[in-house]
Amino acid sequence: SLVEVATPGMLFQKDKKAGIHPLDLSWVFGYNSSLAVHSLMDGDDRVLLYISSHTAVIHDVQGNRQYHLQGHSNAISCLCVSEDRRWVATADRGPDALVIVWDSFSGIPVRAIFGSHGEDGISAIAMSQDAKHLVTISAGAVQRVCVWDWTSPKEKPVCSTLLEPDFGYQDYVSFNPQNPSEFVSNSKTRVIFYLWVSRDATSSASASLLSLQTFHSAVGHFSQSAFHFNNSQALTATSAGKLVLWDSAHPHSPSKGPQSKPHSMRATKLVPVQKDSLTVLLVFESCIVTGDVKGQVKFYDGQLQFLTCYSHSKVGPIVSISFSNLPPAPPSASSTSSITSSQSFNTRNFILSTSDATVFHVARAGTRFEKVMEEAKQAVNAIACHPRRELVAVGSHCGLLKVWDYQHTEYLVSRVFTAAGIQCLSYDPKGCFLAAGFTDGSVHILDAISLQSSCKEFQFSHGPVTHISFSHDSQYLATADEKYSVTVYKSVLQNGSRCWEHLAGLHSHYKPIRSILFGVQLDSNKPRLLSLGEDRHLVEYDLNRSSKDQLVVLRRDRVERVAVPLCLAWYPELSTESFILTANNCYKMKLYNTTNRMCRTTLLGPTYGSPLEKIQILPSPNTVEPQKYYLVYITKDKVGLQILPADGNPHKSSAFICHPDGVSDLACSYDGRYVFTAGGNDCTVMKWEVNLSALDAAASLGGEDLIPFYNLLDGGRDGEFFRELEDYFYYAQLLSQGIDTLETRQVSTHIPLEEIPSVMRAMGFYPSEEEIEEMINEVKFSKYVGTGEQVTQINLGDFIKLYINHRPAFGLSMKDIQRAFQVLGYDNENGDKVIDRGDLLLLLQCRGERMTEDELVQCLTTLLGSCPGGEGSEPDLCDPTGATAFTEGKIPAEITTEIFTAGILGLPVAE
Repeated sequence: SLVEVATPGMLFQKDKKAGIHPLDLSWVFGYNSSLAVHSLMDGDDRVLLYISSHTAVIHDVQGNRQYHLQGHSNAISCLCVSEDRRWVATADRGPDALVIVWDSFSGIPVRAIFGSHGEDGISAIAMSQDAKHLVTISAGAVQRVCVWDWTSPKEKPVCSTLLEPDFGYQDYVSFNPQNPSEFVSNSKTRVIFYLWVSRDATSSASASLLSLQTFHSAVGHFSQSAFHFNNSQALTATSAGKLVLWDSAHPHSPSKGPQSKPHSMRATKLVPVQKDSLTVLLVFESCIVTGDVKGQVKFYDGQLQFLTCYSHSKVGPIVSISFSNLPPAPPSASSTSSITSSQSFNTRNFILSTSDATVFHVARAGTRFEKVMEEAKQAVNAIACHPRRELVAVGSHCGLLKVWDYQHTEYLVSRVFTAAGIQCLSYDPKGCFLAAGFTDGSVHILDAISLQSSCKEFQFSHGPVTHISFSHDSQYLATADEKYSVTVYKSVLQNGSRCWEHLAGLHSHYKPIRSILFGVQLDSNKPRLLSLGEDRHLVEYDLNRSSKDQLVVLRRDRVERVAVPLCLAWYPELSTESFILTANNCYKMKLYNTTNRMCRTTLLGPTYGSPLEKIQILPSPNTVEPQKYYLVYITKDKVGLQILPADGNPHKSSAFICHPDGVSDLACSYDGRYVFTAGGNDCTVMKWEVNLSALDAAASLGGEDLIPFYNLLDGGRDGEFFRELEDYFYYAQLLSQGIDTLETRQVSTHIPLEEIPSVMRAMGFYPSEEEIEEMINEVKFSKYVGTGEQVTQINLGDFIKLYINHRPAFGLSMKDIQRAFQVLGYDNENGDKVIDRGDLLLLLQCRGERMTEDELVQCLTTLLGSCPGGEGSEPDLCDPTGATAFTEGKIPAEITTEIFTAGILGLPVAE
């Protein structure tokens, strides 16, 4: 197999194959600075291993190459490597938590452990010295410790045990290098020693709690623990700068093998080695090594006698230390060092990672600290691509702004803003300026190349700036902020040079603004500006009539009644009609006429677990046929592509997990070859290579014409649902021609548009009056722009598409009804949410699409039956007294969700 013949360094010798997915991960900027960075190779080929979101990255620093270990659907929570650096184990935390063991030589996953700790996931993992066993600790409230023989095909752990909650949250674990049957874990307050025995699949543990009185000195919180190389002792580092020495009450020789019961470990000594908090502890060869919050690495011998200290002024709090697996080079006689030591000392090169997201390579016995990586240490929410060059700008909440050449993955320039964090970025279309919106409401307009300020910062927003955008002619800049305001800036000439000034601002929404969008007026080349808010309003501003401190609104349209719009974009000119594309939280995309704002088409959008959060039209390179367009989008945790024109066909879209903890921003390269996503709190930016032919092939395999839509019906083309639809469709023809007519029937493949609502309701979809109007208008005016004529009938194929695109994406949910009762109802004596019968009838007649009393009585009569139990005479429903008696007899005074769903609507209620 490839694993058997794999050798070190072979990973990057593979020929790069053409992508088989529409989006292939090409590069990752940034990493999880709270997890360890490991040195896999040193010397001429310096190779690092680190975690970026849900991906383990093997990074060849000298060759500027990355290889990505992809397999987790949740963010990776912990990792470990074998002593020889060949085997890598990664684990995550979340739904369907997974442990994967990788061969770092070939990049192949050799073992996956599913469901190891249920939904809790894993907080800590370690690999034994012989690389045969793994130990995992769950991340749940009640933690479970498991030992796995990962080289065996068995799906269950060799042994396991549950930990008492009093032991604290155990987040670090380490094997005894000289005895794989022993390992140690610690929380901030407890250290637990384990001895596991495979023959009876049991595990035992002993825990010790140290207090101020134990050694008459402050102990501090525990950080990491490790076994001493003498095999009978162990050490724990603390936040008070001390080392706790643990010793066995009943020492045993390793040659005797593991015992059936754990030896009792007790704290025998508390050694104060320094004042600063210790963050890292490991035993390497014949030394005990510590790292601290001041960035110092100190070495001690087996008796905890100080040997040497490596330090550098630019090194922050240390998270991990990883030594090279190559022996140290002989010391040079001419080398100078700032090492504090009373004797000569030489060790291997090592990698330092710090909590401020910086990685150093330390060589020549500590005389040389080389900065390998410096990334964002706080959330990355802002990315922007240059409109004419291969540049991407990345902004972080820590104030770091970096610009990369993404074609050659080279860092070019950076700037640090200390006053506030960067929230959003945008290049102007000419590529001269880079505008940045900050968390304190300020706006900086920078030179696109040097990142120097082109004018004084603006402070007109009253909250963090969430969106920023330039007009197509670079004459206007608009921002939106968390206080629901839109602010516009204008480019002016002063003393022959171009600068910017504040034009006006407006509190134009009453809920968060989701998008701001510049466009071009249809009858001129002047810019137009729109904003879309969660208040369901699309606002267009009149830039021509706006003046200093006066932002004029041209029109305000409510684009949704129930759903919440989340994003918008200009739809490509695929026809003579111009459209605005929006996506809402009900997985629907809608096309609105740019002039009259009529909803012209409703389409089923991508349904990949969460609605579309942001959308962009992928720029088309010159090699692509001009009438072929694609939509790029992000959901809560995925990035995807959609073939345009959109028609509801699910095979025309594809999505991939990019940031499991949430995507914050999206950007496309100017030539459409790459897509970039920012992961917010995971501090990473991912570069995705676009492969449009793969998406086109997937769409072709999904079938043509109506085949994809048949598959979306329950049972498909041959199912009972489709046969019912055909029956209702032809019955609607009979109704339109008259049921009792004696004339010859005209059988056709069409029904009048007026029959659409009846057939929709017969199929279990109950649209509102507004939705009915939108459906009929969608069909009626579908050919109006081209022919000037209205469509008056619809065939079965078009009706199926209409039904698929307009019905709820996931059907009628009991949760929707429960949510309505939470808003409209109250708690009764039993604690159930109920609605008063009178209030319900009043709401139906006075709120929303109001029903008249006659309509309400007719509707209830149909649903509940006109004769109460068949007893007595039928009440006169036209008489108010009879209608009241009827409702009181059929509907209880207090209506629960179950009564409303099953008793009134007659729908099945899930148990």
